[in-house]
Amino acid sequence: MKSNVFKYIFIIFVIIIVIVAFFVIRNNENEQQTEEETTSVDEEIVREIRLGIAQCDTLNPLLTNNKNVQDITKLIYEPLVDISSDYKATPALATEWAKQDATTYIIKLRENVKWSNGERFTSADVQFTYDRLKENSSIYSSNLEHVTMLEVVDDYTVKMYLDQEVPFFEYYLTFPILSKTFYDTQDYNDLNIVPVGTGKYVVNNVQQNYITLTKNTNWWDRDTELSLEKITVNIYDSIGELYNAFKLGNVDLVSTDNTNIQQYIGTIGYSTKEIKGRTHDFLVLNTQNTLLANQEVRRAISYSVDKNNIVSNVFQNKYYTSSFPLDYGSWVYQEQDASSGYNPEQANQLLSQNGWSYRNSYWQKRINNRTQRIELNLIVKASDSTQVSVAENIRTQLASQGFRITIQQYADEQYSRAIQNKSYDMILCSMNLSPNPDMSLFFGNGNLANYTNEEVTNLMDEIKNTTDEATIKNDYTRLAEIYKTDIPYISLYTNKYTIAYNTELVGEMNSNWFNPLCGIETWYK
Repeated sequence: MKSNVFKYIFIIFVIIIVIVAFFVIRNNENEQQTEEETTSVDEEIVREIRLGIAQCDTLNPLLTNNKNVQDITKLIYEPLVDISSDYKATPALATEWAKQDATTYIIKLRENVKWSNGERFTSADVQFTYDRLKENSSIYSSNLEHVTMLEVVDDYTVKMYLDQEVPFFEYYLTFPILSKTFYDTQDYNDLNIVPVGTGKYVVNNVQQNYITLTKNTNWWDRDTELSLEKITVNIYDSIGELYNAFKLGNVDLVSTDNTNIQQYIGTIGYSTKEIKGRTHDFLVLNTQNTLLANQEVRRAISYSVDKNNIVSNVFQNKYYTSSFPLDYGSWVYQEQDASSGYNPEQANQLLSQNGWSYRNSYWQKRINNRTQRIELNLIVKASDSTQVSVAENIRTQLASQGFRITIQQYADEQYSRAIQNKSYDMILCSMNLSPNPDMSLFFGNGNLANYTNEEVTNLMDEIKNTTDEATIKNDYTRLAEIYKTDIPYISLYTNKYTIAYNTELVGEMNSNWFNPLCGIETWYK
């Protein structure tokens, strides 16, 4: 009997051990699964992106001459005034700015900003940066071309004095600000130094082949969420190596105005965003010329130029047609024309209604007892082979419509003198646009077309003296209407800016040609 009791106790003990072992194993499996799930979640939380720089010279934004570096340093350093995705001047290190008179600006600085080394940002930093730009050659030095003096009023207020009135001067306050306290102990001209910044991201690690940026947890803007936590910037010896790295999947995004980018990165395995670039080409019609003083002749010429033909035959459809200098997406002018303006039948009708006759393949008219043909010279820069091709295309098109056009190819110096002296009938021009929407080049005193219009003068004055956005937009809409009706200029085309990016990239892309990385804090892979 006693033997059976021990037997039953042993069996119960074994059963208990099995049950305990089962639950221990089950618990361990659950903990392991939970750990794996936690690890998975943690991996999802770490949001990063890989960028690239070709031929990195320095991370000092005032000393670099590299466009890749300029773009990336906008994540580390900040300007007084930033540019939004629709090219609007927005507060950054400056909270507000105002004109005291035509040539004096007072600028209030943000007070809750610290450099990444913990030092306070003050007006002394603005003074330091101003002095460096005035003393040294920098890509940003031209921003202060018309500034004669900077006065520090207090720790968070500065005044700038100009030598002439500059419309939309705030758009020139987009140069990055550097820390005075940092350079009190560092050599400003040492290209290997990584300055401290106030931007969204800070430099976490610098190696020979890469730089790591992490989000600035002390960034002053508490309302903007930095979803992107880490940026690895790979450094390459050439742009070809950078493109190849993107093609191989080692870089998540490249931006370029190279129209032949597909030759380097292929055509598959990535997504693209194409936007209008900053290069704008246009014809100037000298309104003081006897023939071109006639609005109907100018309009007839405009109707006879097929911009799509130029873009197709000269640029293989890698450019956009344009109808107004600011139609690249500027906040002041949002209208986009569906038509390129090409209408040869309308051109013929205009000229016929104004007494011109089409004879012997030319438009002609009896003026002062002599037969006058529409014969004009078109000046083009000889050193620019693409511009020469465009001029030849325009000449051929206008000749088929009865206009006799003679192309004059000028050397660079001769071309510059012609522009300065306004000594041309028509001239083909190219310009790099600024985010600044000022139209003085086209409508101001001494403009390229020798064009005068009282309404335009009044509109330009109103734009210059108001801060009301609705008024500014309405005035620019009216300026565009006059531009397209009076035809002192014929906008032709604008280059393309391409953002090529990894198809796995998540986030809203607000890139523009001023800042291809605009809104990057919302991207990740």
